[in-house]
Amino acid sequence: MVSFLLTLKRLFHGLFHSFKEKEFQVIFVLIIAILLSGTIFYTKVEALSVIDSLYFCFVTLSTIGHPDFVPETVFGKIFTMIYILAGIGLFFGLIVRIGRGIIKSKND
Repeated sequence: MVSFLLTLKRLFHGLFHSFKEKEFQVIFVLIIAILLSGTIFYTKVEALSVIDSLYFCFVTLSTIGHPDFVPETVFGKIFTMIYILAGIGLFFGLIVRIGRGIIKSKND
């Protein structure tokens, strides 16, 4: 439990340092926008609940994937392919910036 709390503390310090960088702020806003747009799309087109749509967007962009859900409409499948291409780079960029912030906060 102690190691979990220490890891969580390092994560928050890394986030604090990352938010000071302009590039991180831009990527963070873009991630929020892409998650919001995907959530709205899957809610309207695929008739998922808001929380299910947000969950699907998050697991898709983090490349974890969701074994039980596959978009059922052709439009949904096309949107998902474009969504993955647009979002994965942003998502990994965010993770790299957080990692960099953790390393910088460790050195301070």
